[in-house]
Amino acid sequence: MRRLPIALLLSCTIALLVHFLGQSSTTSSVQAADRDEAPSGFSDEDFAAHVAALKKKLPSDDFTIVIEKPFVVIGDEKPDVVKQRAINTVRWATKRLKERYFSKDPRHILDVWLFKDKASYEKHVAQLWNDRPTTPYGYYSSRHRALVMNISTGGGTLVHEIVHPFIESNFPRCPAWFNEGLGSLYEQCADRNNIITGLTNWRLAGLQKAIKAGNLPSFKDLCGSNAIAFYSRDRGTNYAQARYLCMYLQEKDLLQKFYQLFTEQHAKDPGGYETLKTVLKRDDMDAFQKEWEAWVMKLRFP
Repeated sequence: MRRLPIALLLSCTIALLVHFLGQSSTTSSVQAADRDEAPSGFSDEDFAAHVAALKKKLPSDDFTIVIEKPFVVIGDEKPDVVKQRAINTVRWATKRLKERYFSKDPRHILDVWLFKDKASYEKHVAQLWNDRPTTPYGYYSSRHRALVMNISTGGGTLVHEIVHPFIESNFPRCPAWFNEGLGSLYEQCADRNNIITGLTNWRLAGLQKAIKAGNLPSFKDLCGSNAIAFYSRDRGTNYAQARYLCMYLQEKDLLQKFYQLFTEQHAKDPGGYETLKTVLKRDDMDAFQKEWEAWVMKLRFP
């Protein structure tokens, strides 16, 4: 999901639809990882039936299945590696995201496909869904009820994409800027006192360049952008601005408050701009943006 050149509006629209709608052998093992929290809304029998159906679709004997509620993780790395990814990334992120934001699990049992490298990723996306990925890293397909990853690129994209199905079930009319801002915040993250915490990442350089050039939209424009505008018009800068706005709120201990108030006020403030002003306790958002830009320019990565 790194910054890509802007294409024709039609191409962007198609990419947007792919992002939301979709981009799955005898298994070598089926493992249920223990959890120390309440299970999802689906029963053990539901998961067993899901796995039984999944086995019939697996491309080869190279895949391991791990039940990690509310997900099912499938990978073609060594079985112990797949299990560790399920525990150390999927479980870790899910637990902390639910503690901070989400009361509802995804509406369906979702598959997390972890392909071991670029070749496996591209081959199996074509084989399972007759498709070609639009990103080298990974994506969430609501249509196929799947998170699909080239896991050799790292776990950051996986944590990002885990956010999306939770937003889908807890805040279904969430605007693109906050959906992607919150997701991309956790592309680079750590545990800070048992709280999932976004860190600076590769998006910072492009954002600082845009600030220096004076090309950044106002927060009013960002919050007012629809999905087509967000994803098609300088999407790299949009992602970065949304991410680092969320990071600023995080660092001021306001992000959780903003999410909660935004979900409550969405009907009368669909873009979140007025909610943002309320949480920041700021009326002069031009002055705030200058302060925020100065804060961003002091950040460093790595």
